[in-house]
Amino acid sequence: MNDLSGLIDMIPIGDIAEKLGVDRSVAEAAVEVAVPAIVGGMAANAKDDKGAESLQKALGHHKGRAPKKLADIDEADGEKIVANVFGAKKNDVARAAATKAASKAEGFDIGPIVEQVLPIIAPIVLAWVANQFLGGGAKAEPEPAKKEEASSGNPLGDLLGGLISSKEGQDLIAGALGGLLGGGRK
Repeated sequence: MNDLSGLIDMIPIGDIAEKLGVDRSVAEAAVEVAVPAIVGGMAANAKDDKGAESLQKALGHHKGRAPKKLADIDEADGEKIVANVFGAKKNDVARAAATKAASKAEGFDIGPIVEQVLPIIAPIVLAWVANQFLGGGAKAEPEPAKKEEASSGNPLGDLLGGLISSKEGQDLIAGALGGLLGGGRK
């Protein structure tokens, strides 16, 4: 589980599809773009000291709290996470992610689905990252490629950067969302 696919596999996509009243393939397409968007937004926020400090505090609150069932997800907490990660850019990120997922959704307007999925999966993503960074749960190691050279002195930024450098992360971040995530909450 050294990329985002392991995280995506933990998300109850069938339950999300049922809750939102959409086909599983639509929910899956939305999740597959929403996860890298959240991780990319967290990575953008972790680039500065204040953002990294805030994110570490949030990770501390979510360590070991990965909800496994949809009924256990606190969507109000998810809304707060999404607001902290994207700020005023939330809808722009959802639209850009939806553009990326449109081919998988077979013409379905997936933008509103991505907007609904973000707060549902945000607590899962944050708890998973917390367990990677702070320990606990199933730990995945990001690709360590030359730690001496690759380390920025910001371990959280390095972990998140490793996750978004995965194929899934790069496809999304380098594509539709690259310009939106550079500054986090602006």
